[in-house]
Amino acid sequence: MRAHPLPLMMAAFLVAACAALPATTTLAPSPDDEAGAQRALSDFFRLLNEGRYNEAVPLYGGSYEVMRDHNPSLPPTDFAALMRNACEHNGVHCYLSKRITFIQITGQKEFLFDVEFLTPDGSLFIRGQCCGASPTDQPPQSVFPYRVIRSPGGRFLVTQMPPYVP
Repeated sequence: MRAHPLPLMMAAFLVAACAALPATTTLAPSPDDEAGAQRALSDFFRLLNEGRYNEAVPLYGGSYEVMRDHNPSLPPTDFAALMRNACEHNGVHCYLSKRITFIQITGQKEFLFDVEFLTPDGSLFIRGQCCGASPTDQPPQSVFPYRVIRSPGGRFLVTQMPPYVP
């Protein structure tokens, strides 16, 4: 019985195709990456707290959708004005960070942190329950998870605004 040439040709094609793919090397993030992500997070909160919104914009890689919804009279691409209104009028608490704790790196481009904030009087910020919820349904929160991503250009970008309290 004679072997059919089609399966052999397909196998040879697959081997050749796989061999033609260039090898890619993925580098693990370094401690410098973790420090850079943490610095971006700290700088972002400090700039917002100081009202330096134009300088905070390049450190933000999250959505502006809620800020746009809260401020329909602002141009949707005036990112500094959207941040200003979020911090000064719309219930986002743009406090300084008290403690930023590194949690983990997920993949090569995502860094997870837990953040605690200081109120203007120097005490720990605690977000209580909202809108009639019980402490059981919505327990007080003083630690907030944050994600920092590394952009294709290598910059570190914070993906969330500070805590919101309606």
